[in-house]
Amino acid sequence: EIKESSAVLVNVCDLVNDDATLVSRRCWTDRDVYELEKKGIFGKAWLFLGHDSQIKERGDFVQAYMCETPIILARGSDNEVHASINSCTHRGLPVCRADHGNTKRFVCPYHNWSYTVEGELVTIPQERELKSRPDKSLLGLKQVPRLESWRGFYFGSFDKDIIPLEDYLGDQRYYLEAFLDRFEGGIEFVGAPHRWVIEANWKLPMENQLGDVNHGPFLHAAVIPPEANQEIIDYGLSAVTEAGHGATFRLMPENAPIDDVAWGMEAPGSILGGPEVHDYLRATQAKAEERVGALRARMKGLTYGVYPNLSFLWSNASFKVSHPRGPGKVEYWSWSVVPADAPQEIKKTLRTNYTSLFGPGGILEQEDSEVWSQQFRGSNFDFADDRPYFYGLGLNEERPHPDLPGMVDVTANEHYARAFFSRWRDALLAVEK
Repeated sequence: EIKESSAVLVNVCDLVNDDATLVSRRCWTDRDVYELEKKGIFGKAWLFLGHDSQIKERGDFVQAYMCETPIILARGSDNEVHASINSCTHRGLPVCRADHGNTKRFVCPYHNWSYTVEGELVTIPQERELKSRPDKSLLGLKQVPRLESWRGFYFGSFDKDIIPLEDYLGDQRYYLEAFLDRFEGGIEFVGAPHRWVIEANWKLPMENQLGDVNHGPFLHAAVIPPEANQEIIDYGLSAVTEAGHGATFRLMPENAPIDDVAWGMEAPGSILGGPEVHDYLRATQAKAEERVGALRARMKGLTYGVYPNLSFLWSNASFKVSHPRGPGKVEYWSWSVVPADAPQEIKKTLRTNYTSLFGPGGILEQEDSEVWSQQFRGSNFDFADDRPYFYGLGLNEERPHPDLPGMVDVTANEHYARAFFSRWRDALLAVEK
């Protein structure tokens, strides 16, 4: 059920209070709120589209979404990357139906209008029978107004005046690079994303991955051992660099054994992967200090988020996008990533660190998806609108850190979520003005 609110106008200030400790249930269920989100958030932000490893050759393409708008990200014959809206300029049908591939043309099945990989219209079969011919240079696929990349990650924005991508990411780059720079050859996205639909609001998966690691020992008690949770209590930190971005990780002691800090060693696929996998992960960690510095070499990541809807899971090496499909439906996309220069057999083993726990068949993913759906149902209950959700844990306890960017505190502090909803509120207020 989606709560229509035509009889009750949206007052954004009533949805999230000034310090974002109280968040109305309407934020999750209201159609009018969702329409404001489309304009104020997805119409103004940088949105993740794809990675270099997916479009290596001329003619390579992948499909993506910006909110509910389908996008083709493709490497053109000019070797440049282009982002086009996947909608024919004649009658609006999608001109690309494959998730990914390589092609020279995108063709609309309705009237066979044909477009280059760059999005230019080249063929209108019907014009051969006409005396006047339209100017095809004006009828290409609509291009995403802004397209930029950082470290092989491509983002698009519908806002042509948005700040540069590097400025948008800000100090969040410091935490992302702690993972990306560990690997001499970088990372690669493996295959097409897993995609599944959940009856939930898009914000809850994002909030979950921004920093909510404290549900782990409860919701995932059957899988997460007590010692893993104790490590989070002892060494866990939650950092907010810019409102809406977040990084949650463990900063291990300087004398921590290499197996306790090396990326990948704690995941089930690696544990069972045998000596060759263990040696590879140890060798990678042995070079971490020279690649990312002494402090970041001790980082053992958990969950990261880039506003508004891109997430990253460190241990299980997965990037995720929470694509909205309305107030009560989200299409969740999830990719496994591996070190690009790892031997093929090791890549195959490392992928199981993702598939065993995450993706649509993963144990933890199924538990998360279920509670996200239950939260949406709870947000719809009658006679409960006067009881907003409480986001006040750890209020004002976060502080600047002497060695790390952003505001930092223990993982139980919900400042990552308060910062997200403060930015969310400001974005919606800007639309109302």
